[in-house]
Amino acid sequence: MIELGRIKLAGPLVLAPIAGFTDSPFRKICVSHGCGLTMTELISAEGIVRKNKKTMDLLKFTEEERPFAIQIFGRKPETMAAAAEVVETLSPDIIDINMGCPARKVVGSGNGAALLREPQLVNKIAESVVKKTRLPVSAKIRIGWDDANLNYLDVVKSLEDAGISMIIVHGRTRAQQYSGKADWNVIKEIREKTSVPVIGNGDIDSYKTAYGMMEFSGCPAVMIGRGAIGNPWIFSGRTPDSREIIETVKLHLDLMLDEYGSRGIHMMRKHIVRYIHGTKNAARARSAIVKAVSREEIISILDELEESE
Repeated sequence: MIELGRIKLAGPLVLAPIAGFTDSPFRKICVSHGCGLTMTELISAEGIVRKNKKTMDLLKFTEEERPFAIQIFGRKPETMAAAAEVVETLSPDIIDINMGCPARKVVGSGNGAALLREPQLVNKIAESVVKKTRLPVSAKIRIGWDDANLNYLDVVKSLEDAGISMIIVHGRTRAQQYSGKADWNVIKEIREKTSVPVIGNGDIDSYKTAYGMMEFSGCPAVMIGRGAIGNPWIFSGRTPDSREIIETVKLHLDLMLDEYGSRGIHMMRKHIVRYIHGTKNAARARSAIVKAVSREEIISILDELEESE
């Protein structure tokens, strides 16, 4: 167990919140491979306060997913505080505030990475959540809105003054979205200049790269996003053979069916294509999987794929 002040991680490699991917089945898979912390995708504070059913469904988790954080977003301090009160009753390990999402529909309403332009509001939001819950509170940020507005030290100071327990830094600006390179130098600078534990995020595509970032930046942990999709082995550094990949896909599929019923078939497709990417006959299997409508069909396709290796 890694202790970062009030926050405890089961290991130094943690799973990023990825909209449409980091649901309960995927989180379970990642924890079984050594993931040190899981997190929901970003969840609207407004939706939580209004008890919107779709929003509340996103808050569900199981004990197998711990240590576990619920990530909320919003720009009204009072609404964020009220949402934190609701979240605390669910007993996650951490409440995380999203201040880094670059999606147009999120920043268009002044949420996510749009908050980086308002360090004073960042402070008010973080302080309102910290004061309303007994749980440790973390915040996920980017290094600025764009290259002309790299005000990360102001944002970090605002979070630090508010009593945040941990800061997760994605080394890109909002303008970059997910293009270009993440600036690990800035992550290192933030880690050196704040007393709050910092988790580095950005361009972690392998177990080796993860430890390379920790060594370079001095961060005690790193967050892995897209590199974990279809590759939960990134958390252990193991290289699976084709049999193990197929068995993991089948397990993940069954978890999706348990969670979502028949809808899980459709939702699993995007995971499967990432799992089998690079395997022999993957293209042919992929075209068959997108047409499959039952568990039996998918299992048959997977078995055929394994036999062809």
